[in-house]
Amino acid sequence: MPEITQEDREMLADAARAWVRQRASTTLLRHVGKNHSNLGYDPSCFAEMVEMGWTGMIVPEAYGGHDFGFESMGMLIEELGRTLTPSPLISTAVAAASALVMGGTEEQKQKWLPALASGEYIGALALEDGRRFDPRHSAVRAERCDGKWVLNGRKRPVEAGMAANLLIIPAQTDLPSGIQGVTLFVCSTEEAGVERNPLREVDIRGRASIDFRNVSLNEDYRLGGVGEGAALLESILERTAAVAAAEMLGGTLQAFETTIDYLKTRVQFGKLIGSFQALQHRAADMLGEIGLARAAVYEALQAIDHGDEKAAVLSSVAKIMAGKVFQKVAREMIQMHGGIGMTEEHDAGLYFKRAQAADFFCGNIAYHRERAARLMGV
Repeated sequence: MPEITQEDREMLADAARAWVRQRASTTLLRHVGKNHSNLGYDPSCFAEMVEMGWTGMIVPEAYGGHDFGFESMGMLIEELGRTLTPSPLISTAVAAASALVMGGTEEQKQKWLPALASGEYIGALALEDGRRFDPRHSAVRAERCDGKWVLNGRKRPVEAGMAANLLIIPAQTDLPSGIQGVTLFVCSTEEAGVERNPLREVDIRGRASIDFRNVSLNEDYRLGGVGEGAALLESILERTAAVAAAEMLGGTLQAFETTIDYLKTRVQFGKLIGSFQALQHRAADMLGEIGLARAAVYEALQAIDHGDEKAAVLSSVAKIMAGKVFQKVAREMIQMHGGIGMTEEHDAGLYFKRAQAADFFCGNIAYHRERAARLMGV
């Protein structure tokens, strides 16, 4: 990875902040909900992200990317999180790209990474099965047949599943010993037997239910060894979860700042409500928790960049803390605005919905508590 200075990262964040203010206020989220609800993002806005190079942030330079690292990616995503910008950026530029960077052969990297970095392909990690989150097991099964792999099963919900044209799929496979393991595959959504259906959800992110019916893949579509995908999935998960936590941090900060602005202007009983001590205490409590979450998120991202062995547990801690504070601040935003979150016209309800949905992406708070405890040997 090239040497990236803090000044470089701040310039990137400033550019992202300026673009978000101009092109991606919460009005964009409402626009997507009305005009691109199945797709989950605005293609013209995503094309601008691609043009600015954001899809190649963690892709090595040898494969058409910028290799700016995860701390830089986190700072960029934090700005998008502030306005709840809907896009497949995390799914394609972090989850799918990480899978290929860490698990792909040289031929696979040459084939798919430049296409992801250029935006020609949009990738997604088809990880969840609609039940208890467990990356070590998959509802999709892959069997060898005439020298090919045949996939059958269903994945849901798949984040950015309606936007993606390239899927990373964990599937159950049998090892020679007879023991089952998880193997990762790369699959185009144009393959025969792949069927996608949009999921209607309160949080617009183009999630899909994807069925695999006798999908036949050549050997060169397999990532890593047979039955050895669990370790690779864990690495993909910790990177994606840490960046997702940065997005949640951005949403938290904006929800908090909007609420503080309201406390400074709303008059009740002849006084600004921000002068009431009870509300001041609640605001101070939120601010303290936001500071802790920010420290956890960026410690995790820096650990990933430096190859620190603690990165795995730190990413879970970041996801836990960002998830908790985002939900808390979103609830307080509604309460301090007098329950206005019940209407779509105000942003409070949008932040509350996003806080709930973002918690489940890449494992919720309960999952990451258990994961962190396991990694620490508790």
